[in-house]
Amino acid sequence: MRTNGRLNLRAMDAEQLAYLALQLDGNPVPGVRMTEQQFVEWAFERVDAEWINGEVVLMAPVSDAHSDLDVWVGSLIHQFNEAKQLGVVRRDMFVCFARRKQRRVPDIMFISNTRRHRIRPTYIDGAPDLIVEIVSADSRNRDRRDKYFAYEAGRVREYWIIDPLLETLDVYALRGRKFEEITAVDDRIYSRVLPGLFLRAKWLFGKHRPKVAQVLKEIGIKG
Repeated sequence: MRTNGRLNLRAMDAEQLAYLALQLDGNPVPGVRMTEQQFVEWAFERVDAEWINGEVVLMAPVSDAHSDLDVWVGSLIHQFNEAKQLGVVRRDMFVCFARRKQRRVPDIMFISNTRRHRIRPTYIDGAPDLIVEIVSADSRNRDRRDKYFAYEAGRVREYWIIDPLLETLDVYALRGRKFEEITAVDDRIYSRVLPGLFLRAKWLFGKHRPKVAQVLKEIGIKG
């Protein structure tokens, strides 16, 4: 849909927006700029777009494999947190970073009890403690470059990048003002934000992913 030769996002339905997102392959919508308030009004109850310095980035529909992995990782973090009562887990909500003109939508977030005051009815006002991004075909550069630097500057304490396409797991923790990579120890990558939680890359990929209950038992969480 175009108005005066420009794309009119407001006139597009969900199917048209999804098709456009696939065409753009992670790039901003050309010729479209919005103020933050205009974006919020347009994107209300919509979580398939991000606002970056006035530009709109549409999210392509995720694959079944992406969705399945998202549910598994989210369930693991949620159940671990439920046993430890360290904070709350959220997904598919806008995150606003102070002094940065951005509204991001991470796949999974953990917000500790000390940061719960940042949770608003429709967005997170400030950095979560942990962000997890699961890479899609259109999001590799966004997750590994744009969001990496945005989350680092926004002072996210820990950032997981799970790439089912390359079957890699990269975990970064904030040290001072910069991310440093957390390396595996005996095939385990230990979270610094969620003490006691560790991941094995082999759990995440392949046809025989273990049940969350099995993993929690190995971690030491009793059912």
